[in-house]
Amino acid sequence: MFRRNFSTIFVALFCLSLFLSVLSSFCYAKTKEEINASVNAAMTRFNKQVKGGTNYLKGAKGVLVMPDITKAGFIIGGKYGQGALLIEGKPVDYYSIAEGSIGWQIGAVKYDMIILFMTDEVLNKFRKSEGWEAGVDAEVTLIDVGTEASVETLRSQHPVAGFVFDQKGIMGGVSIKGAKFSRITPD
Repeated sequence: MFRRNFSTIFVALFCLSLFLSVLSSFCYAKTKEEINASVNAAMTRFNKQVKGGTNYLKGAKGVLVMPDITKAGFIIGGKYGQGALLIEGKPVDYYSIAEGSIGWQIGAVKYDMIILFMTDEVLNKFRKSEGWEAGVDAEVTLIDVGTEASVETLRSQHPVAGFVFDQKGIMGGVSIKGAKFSRITPD
């Protein structure tokens, strides 16, 4: 009995350490230049992959671009990424996204996320927060990449809208609810 429990604990600890080492390799602190380059590349992908993307960007008061978010899990999971808040196309602040989870999950995925703040009110609330949590501080409506809604519809019905695109890897269920965004100061 002890030997079987010890084996189970050993395997779980081994998997946890493997998961943490993989996740930490993607979670190093980036410089402003590295973040800006990743943000620009994500913006290019967004405009190519999201129907009506250019119009959404023009209609937004602020655009949070989180490129190359890494999510991995084996029972215990997490996600992390770094990006920038753009106002009028220029980076004004830098943010990280972090989330932990526990449950039946296995795999890893890397993807880009863009969150559009369609009104000054929701943008100001985001910028003033110490740690903004999706689903708590504001509902974020994830828009299907293939769907095209008007900018006015987004502004009136979905003041905070998100897009997840350019997914690579195998892991089901990319979600934003519960993800925490914190301001960072890169070098």
